[in-house]
Amino acid sequence: MNDDELLAGVRDAFTVLDPVPGDVLAAGRAALGWRLPAATLAELSLEQGGGAARGTRGEEARTLTFTCPDATVEVRVTGTGRFREMSGRVVPAPASVVVRHRDLPADPPGVRVEPGGLFCLPEVPAGLVSLVFRLDDGATVVTSWVRV
Repeated sequence: MNDDELLAGVRDAFTVLDPVPGDVLAAGRAALGWRLPAATLAELSLEQGGGAARGTRGEEARTLTFTCPDATVEVRVTGTGRFREMSGRVVPAPASVVVRHRDLPADPPGVRVEPGGLFCLPEVPAGLVSLVFRLDDGATVVTSWVRV
């Protein structure tokens, strides 16, 4: 028995005794569809909040700042329950923004960012999200994944 035959036997044993769950395979395939190789990654550099200010009646809010050499994205996340509101500003502008989330279509239409870089995404499902900014100069900036 050579190495290839041994590895094939081990693979077959795991396929029968401990198969990969279907939802894990589906998530892996979907993750490959979300790749944007030419995009610049804006990583989370600052997170503030998570609760209402002491002594106020305001809703809970988080402020997230993503940075990369080409852009800065500031996002305010509010709301509870199944949906969140994400509003903020991207520099440079103009651009369009798309939300990536497992419960949303793989390539939804973008929301146009206002000339000053302001945007509002009123119904973002709770869970892991990433924002994709398509700048008018052709560049793409993608934020790292965060739980909202």
